[in-house]
Amino acid sequence: MFRRFLVVLLTVGVILTAGWYMLKRPDISYNTLESVYSYNDSRFLKSGGETQIHFRDIGPRDAPVIVLVHGYAASMHTWDDWVKRLRRDYRVISLDLPGHGLSRCVDNNAIGIEQFVDTVDRVVTTVDVRNFTLVGSSMGGHSAWAYALEYPEKLDALVLVDAAGWPDEKGEGDSDPLIFKLLRNGVARKLMKDLDMSALIRSGLEKSFADPALVDDPMVERYSALSRAPCHREALLKLMSGATTRVPATSEALARISAPTLVMQGEVDNLVPAAHGRKFAEAIPGAELKLYPNVGHIPQEEIGEMSADDLRAFLAEVYAPALPAEASAPTEGE
Repeated sequence: MFRRFLVVLLTVGVILTAGWYMLKRPDISYNTLESVYSYNDSRFLKSGGETQIHFRDIGPRDAPVIVLVHGYAASMHTWDDWVKRLRRDYRVISLDLPGHGLSRCVDNNAIGIEQFVDTVDRVVTTVDVRNFTLVGSSMGGHSAWAYALEYPEKLDALVLVDAAGWPDEKGEGDSDPLIFKLLRNGVARKLMKDLDMSALIRSGLEKSFADPALVDDPMVERYSALSRAPCHREALLKLMSGATTRVPATSEALARISAPTLVMQGEVDNLVPAAHGRKFAEAIPGAELKLYPNVGHIPQEEIGEMSADDLRAFLAEVYAPALPAEASAPTEGE
């Protein structure tokens, strides 16, 4: 009986090991990824002669500047629809955070919000932008409000799109995609590090949209391929481990933000509860809240036109030219 059990156990072990090796996937070189996923106007910030941060800087040089920061495991591609709609009237800068998209890893031992804040500042300093509107989605939203606290003098305005940063309360986070739940487990992270994650990536993306039909094969392939850039899997797993530097949101800290702020939030977000969007709007003085029914975690992709129009309306107020003092009231005889 014991021998039969042992044979079954060994057989299962062999099958699982064989399956693990079949699912292993090698890194994809940056050159290969750039040939597919870079833009004609892609630029790369270098340090010590080495390529580091991938970014774009397009639109009129004398127009107000918007800086776009993506979320966890995503890339600047998430903003493509907005960029097309905004580039005529605004100077639009988008970037890939370290360990994401086509950006290299800067220091995976220090990867986290503080590193991302520094990355945003390095990019805007490199292109000599001194004041701008900062827009962040999810983890990029976390980075954006952290930037607003560290560099308040540089922001014309702040836009948080389904921003992360509030600790989950009891029951929140239960609807997280399976891939996120697995990546929080240390053993699972080690086993999954080199495997083909396409199926889990698809499932995670489908839970990020209210309408899962918006997730197509090219989107899944892009997320999967960019995650296999050298060192990216290590970076993404490090972020999910909780070992990286985190800046938790508190009402006291956010009350110090003085920039005009727009909070955009999908009401059926499975990653960041709509209640968190309301908390940001309540904590940041004067913040405007836009709640989108039947929209998930990524409004800039799911309702690109509507969300871009809401951003435009907000920016029109931020950048409205002030009336001359003598024109503020009608003169006699008018």
